[in-house]
Amino acid sequence: MSPRLRGALSAVLIVLASLLAPCATLAGWAMHGPADTGRYVAAMAPLADDPDVRDAAADRLGAGFAGFVDEATAGPVSGTVRLFVRDAARSFTRTEAFHEGWDAANRTVHAAVLRALRDDGAAGRAVTVDLAPVTERVRDRLAEEHVPFARRIPVRHTAVTVLPAHQADRLRKGYRVLDVAAFWLPLAAVVFAVTGIAVAACRRRAVTAAGIGTALGGALLALAVLVGRRLTVAELPGPVDGPAAGAVYDALTQTLRTASWLLVALGLTVALASWLTGRYGRPPRHRPPAEPHGEPVPPRPTRTRL
Repeated sequence: MSPRLRGALSAVLIVLASLLAPCATLAGWAMHGPADTGRYVAAMAPLADDPDVRDAAADRLGAGFAGFVDEATAGPVSGTVRLFVRDAARSFTRTEAFHEGWDAANRTVHAAVLRALRDDGAAGRAVTVDLAPVTERVRDRLAEEHVPFARRIPVRHTAVTVLPAHQADRLRKGYRVLDVAAFWLPLAAVVFAVTGIAVAACRRRAVTAAGIGTALGGALLALAVLVGRRLTVAELPGPVDGPAAGAVYDALTQTLRTASWLLVALGLTVALASWLTGRYGRPPRHRPPAEPHGEPVPPRPTRTRL
């Protein structure tokens, strides 16, 4: 194989490896990050102390409790009562019971969604959860803290729709694709990179190119995470829009952002090490002594004495 053909083949393989590196990172993060219930709950737990999330949760809790009072009194409550309910809900979000309820609700919802995504027999059905055990747990904790009327909090066994049927079916297909991609994409990226370096006419330059390509792929992934945040928050419906949704997105993608910058650091380190090795690591070349130019001078005849 000619050196030109080897160089072209090496360039194509290294470009493919550089493009697959961020895709492989994204697939691996999706399968081992948000798709894992324990990691998901751990990532969401600090949000219980986020002011924006607490305000959004207090508004939803206050609205729900006001609706329950409306049903109990067969009429709308006054503005004073609604103001009291809102202040009580905001005070509740600063208690340990809210933290426990937050973790329990996230665990219940995530487990239900994950179970539906892995079950092919659930096609055409919406993902629903029953939050009555969570409500009961929060009620018991409030009763232990001697909160007035805590025992009177109703525990209703109602199916709350988390994902409609069409969205669940679409996510189920995407989940299967990610399950396959999380294994094959990293393997393909490594194989393409190693093969591209092996067939290159100048392997040091190929290593440098692979490092730069990996760094560019990591930077592209970091940019995609930033753009995805803006698009995701902008497309959310009104009740969940705002800073609280951004805080949730940041918590879920924190590991992905770290992985993208690790790709940038790894690629730049490899490229810099390869360049320095080529520039300062070469042994000095010993040139052969230069031959004298011109015709050699004939030796002078020596005189012999008789």
